[in-house]
Formats: sequence, structure tokens, C-alpha cells
Amino acid sequence: MKFLDVKTDFAFKKVFGSEGSKDILISFLNSLTLFSEGEVIEDLTIVDPYQIPLIKGMKDTYVDVKAKLSNGSTVIIEMQILNVQGMEQRILYNAAKAYSTQLVQGERYHLLNPVIALTITDFVMFEDTVEYKSSFCLKEKERLVEYNGDIELIFIELPKFNKTEDELGDITDKWIYFIKNAGGLEYIPETLSIMPEITHAFSIANEAGLSLEEQEAQWKRKDFIMLQKGSIELAEKKGREEGREEGREEGREEGREEGREEGKIEVARRLIAKGMTVEEAAEIVGVSVELLRGAL
Repeated sequence: MKFLDVKTDFAFKKVFGSEGSKDILISFLNSLTLFSEGEVIEDLTIVDPYQIPLIKGMKDTYVDVKAKLSNGSTVIIEMQILNVQGMEQRILYNAAKAYSTQLVQGERYHLLNPVIALTITDFVMFEDTVEYKSSFCLKEKERLVEYNGDIELIFIELPKFNKTEDELGDITDKWIYFIKNAGGLEYIPETLSIMPEITHAFSIANEAGLSLEEQEAQWKRKDFIMLQKGSIELAEKKGREEGREEGREEGREEGREEGREEGKIEVARRLIAKGMTVEEAAEIVGVSVELLRGAL
């Protein structure tokens, strides 16, 4: 068997955001323990993010999966493979937009329901942490008192998840392992096959069940991502090479400058030996009195 690389947005939406994906999405979201009170998601409605009406003049941006939970909360999910400029702002913008567009003119603010923005990245976003899951909300800076929990940003960084199949523990481990590794598997691992929701996810991701149009869409998406990654890597390589060359040139210039100063100090020494004061010699050769005194 061969499975889709779920890290591409096309495959991620197919597995988690299709018409028959409700049980998969409920299981995955519940594994992340989104609600501190221990509340679990019993039901949800998957919303097609490409059919959501926008307010006139509002920027048109899309998420991969959007779901309305039975408790009224909204979860928007994005799979990000490329770390592009402005991504942090885009994530916050999409969360704020999902929150603000709940109300129509004249409705009361207390009718607003919480929004959770879940972003899964195939790159490291937060260099200073080792945990693969991070959660952000509005809090007071000094006392860390929560202002409002209506908008929460959750990040899952796949490169920080390094467990092997034998090391998988809870259901969260298994879902993250599936997302990260499904595209490179040829069979369903035994530790995952005992979970009906994950088995269902594998069946949707099975390339044998794709139409020709879906196969072509997935191939084009993977090709685009590879080209983008290649462009980024080439730009980074070129930047490193230019940086090294600039460093070498700066080093050569610093060496020349140091040589010039040493020559000036040597001339100043000879002038002082002939009876000039330090101040006079420094003025003639063009160095500071402090520098000359320190070299004598």
C-alpha cells in the first residue's frame, strides 16, 4: 500500500476535512485536550472553508479545515510545510477573522463563541522550546492572569516529535505519528491499526482509492512544495555564501586597517624618540592620544 503525504494541505483536508471525516476529526481534536475543564468533543460540523461568505473589503484567506463544535466553539486548522514571511500574522488574522465574523450587524457581543486556531508545522517555529505542542492566549504580562480565553492559538511542530513506532504511548502520539509519517509508510503499523478512527484515516489516505484528478492534484501540490523548498534552500545557500564573502572582505579590510594603524604608531614612536610629545606625535600621524599611549 501507498499512502498520501498528509503534510500536504490537499491530503490533510481530504483526511480530516472531508464529508466522511467527522469521526477522524473528533478523535484527533479530543486527543489534543483542547479544553482545560476536561470537556470532550461529542459532535462537530465540518465547514467547507472555501464556501464561507466574507465581509466586503475583508482579505480573502483560507484555512485547510474548519469545524463548528457542539459546544459552540470553532476550530480552524492549517497544515504548514513552508515557513513563509508573515505566517505568524496570517494565523492570528485568520483566528481574529473567524471570531469577528460570527456576528451580524446588531447582534450582541456576548453571543461570540471561542475560536481555536490549530496550526501544524513541518518546521520548527519556536527555537527556544523542546516541546512539540505550544498554546497561546491573552494573559496579563506580570501576573499571567487570563484576560479572555475566546481566542487560542495552538501549534504542533512535527520536527520536534521524534518517537518511533515502538515508543508511541497515548492517542496523541499516534495521531501525530500518523500525520508526520503516513506518506512514508507501506502498511498500517500494528499499534495504530487497533484504533478504528486512525484505520479510517489510513483508508482515506490510501492512494489506491484516489481518482485520477485527485492523484494529479496531490502530485501538483507536492511538486509545488518541492519547488518552493528548493527556492528557499537556494536563497539561504546564496545568502550564506554572500555572507562569507562579505566576512572575508571585512576581514581583509580590518587587516589593512590594523596594518595602517600599526604603521602610524611605529612612525609616532620614532617621532617621540626624537623629542616630540605624545600629543604632538599623535596629531601628526593621525591617531588618538589614548591609542598611542596604550601602544607605548
